[in-house]
Amino acid sequence: MASPEVRNDTDAQQYSLVEDGEVIGLAAYEVDGDTIHFTHTEVDPAHRGGGHASILVQHALDDVRSGSSKRVVADCSYVHAWIERHPDYQELTTR
Repeated sequence: MASPEVRNDTDAQQYSLVEDGEVIGLAAYEVDGDTIHFTHTEVDPAHRGGGHASILVQHALDDVRSGSSKRVVADCSYVHAWIERHPDYQELTTR
């Protein structure tokens, strides 16, 4: 089984977690000027519990960090909690 891949689907405004060609999770966002709001994170029930949501959020935040100067707003409770647990990502919320 291939490890999951994270893709930024800018048209749909979401990061998609893809495994074996199938989207198994998503992190939806909305861009507002210099801010990116993460609004919802979801993983297919059959794939929950394997750390997939964490992989998805980390890749999405890494992409924002490396590809822009946007400030992250965690409107999604999962993204908010993930950032709280990973202090090295908290600077993204204060850019």
